[in-house]
Amino acid sequence: MSAFFKMLAEKVESYIELRRSLGYSFKKQAATLRALARFVETEHLDGPLTQSMALNFVLSIEGAANGRAIRHGVLRRFCEYLAVYDARTEALDPRAFPRSRAIPPPRILSDEELASLMLACRRISPQYPERSVMLTMLVGLLASTGLRSGEGLRLDRADVDLVSGVLHIRRTKFRKDRLVPVHATTLAALRQYARLRDMAFPTPKDSAFFLSSRGNRLSKTGLALAFGAACKLAGLTCDKALRPHDLRHRFAVTRLAAWHRENADVQALLPLLATYLGHAHYTDTAYYVTGTADLLGMAADRALAYGGAS
Repeated sequence: MSAFFKMLAEKVESYIELRRSLGYSFKKQAATLRALARFVETEHLDGPLTQSMALNFVLSIEGAANGRAIRHGVLRRFCEYLAVYDARTEALDPRAFPRSRAIPPPRILSDEELASLMLACRRISPQYPERSVMLTMLVGLLASTGLRSGEGLRLDRADVDLVSGVLHIRRTKFRKDRLVPVHATTLAALRQYARLRDMAFPTPKDSAFFLSSRGNRLSKTGLALAFGAACKLAGLTCDKALRPHDLRHRFAVTRLAAWHRENADVQALLPLLATYLGHAHYTDTAYYVTGTADLLGMAADRALAYGGAS
């Protein structure tokens, strides 16, 4: 163990502790910095921490360009901290890994495609029926409420009121809690899932509402793997890949379409949709409004109707 590695590992931990004391969860960033320390140890590198060393570390990890840019940004801010203790630390060039701001458009499932996906969720992992039951309920919940997948994964049993049908969403993207009422059919499904879950895991390992096949909280990776398997089984992987987050987009679009069919004042109702989705401003909800052919057609018909009335 070199003196540089020992110093670097200690400063990594003190930096993580500092960031968390300021209110940041700092999980992915901490993993990146600890991976840097392991890289230095494995490659038998000596100090100081240089731009070349940082670039070699970032390039040693496979992944998308934006992922590399994010990791480099974490290292850049850490280097500013490390330079206080080791003046030889080089400042990293913020332009070394430019991030792409292109956001892939969401895939809005039709009613038939969503039905196929739900059927596939019930059929995955026949050797682990608990996994199929959990995935069916979680995917159904995301589709029927527009929750972020992380919000669903973080739900504890105490957050799900199986009497009144209200979800207590904590630690949202905007650091605010909110209450989300669910439809009666969703509540019935939640109650059924809870009964089956408790039969399968009478002594759960933690307080999570959604449990993996091992009886502990389902992880983000676990959801991604199970969701991908269900998409493949449903035949939804031929064109654009489907993400759990696309169900949130679908919820917003179908809610707006329903309001148009009801001839409701959509503009006046947008703040309600924003509150339900957990947005700080209803203008943020516009990001989720994808102009599907059906939605654009209904909006055009209403515009023409209003124009004809005048």
